[in-house]
Amino acid sequence: MAVYTHVSAEALSRFLARYDVGELVSAKGIAEGVENSNYLVDTTVGRYILTLYERRVAAGDLPFFMALLDHLAAKGLPVPPAIADREGQAIQQLEGRPACLIRFLPGVSLSHPTPAQALAAGEALAQMHRAVGDFALSRPNTMGVDTWRPLFERCGRSLDAIAPGLHDALDRALDHVLAAWPRDTLDACAIHADLFPDNVLMRGDRVSGLIDFYFACTDVRVFDLAITHSAWSFDASGSRYDAAIGDALFAGYERHFPLSPAERDAFPTLAAGACLRFALSRAWDWLNTPADALVTRKDPLAYLRRLAHYAPDLLPDHMKNHA
Repeated sequence: MAVYTHVSAEALSRFLARYDVGELVSAKGIAEGVENSNYLVDTTVGRYILTLYERRVAAGDLPFFMALLDHLAAKGLPVPPAIADREGQAIQQLEGRPACLIRFLPGVSLSHPTPAQALAAGEALAQMHRAVGDFALSRPNTMGVDTWRPLFERCGRSLDAIAPGLHDALDRALDHVLAAWPRDTLDACAIHADLFPDNVLMRGDRVSGLIDFYFACTDVRVFDLAITHSAWSFDASGSRYDAAIGDALFAGYERHFPLSPAERDAFPTLAAGACLRFALSRAWDWLNTPADALVTRKDPLAYLRRLAHYAPDLLPDHMKNHA
């Protein structure tokens, strides 16, 4: 979540008048994340999230996201579907952006999850994968394996402004991971593709919400677990791996969806790919985020450090030490 587009109180009041949600009391921009503009909105009736879709979220993809959330909600998963206005429309326009008013889910996002919370997150991810078994829609992964090399090329030698030698280190790692990627050999389904701790709401050790589905797509199912494992199992800097968290995620997931031998064999490559995907997207955002945006930039090197854990042979020694 973030704020790129500013919405006045007057414009927001007019927007809310389309809904049966009461009158505006307050609205506060949410700075976390990097993808969309988000506001926490309180009305005389309740609390909501207003999302304006920016940057990598294409308006044409919104029906997929909304359908997926409706499908998961109907299966009993704790997800926040968009609210329809009085005319039955969920996708609106506000300040020149596609926008949705979304149900607020209670709970807190964690900075330092416990193994018990990681176990619950692993279970929730597996339950989501079970629930999409009969979801008919599909969407290509716009941040999938075939996009990493083009994104790397767009960043170019500017990568070395983030860290000396970063360009060549990522170039070499990409060559190895792309050559080993398990294409068309593992099960695929609708995946979240961004299940960081801040996209899981917890109440104690119970998952109360899975949020921010705006990278959701059709891709290798266990790639979703690899993304989650790389996001949850390290400290914020990516320097320290917490085996108890990583093991708990696996245990929770396999309670509902045991991995096949082929999926286990492919997991290190999938995890290395997750590290490259987020190192590259963070690097691009680091180099291109507007100076006046209310947004928290994410450190690309935190994922280079994770890559050194999953695939230490892919990085030269001086980059491991630098990262």
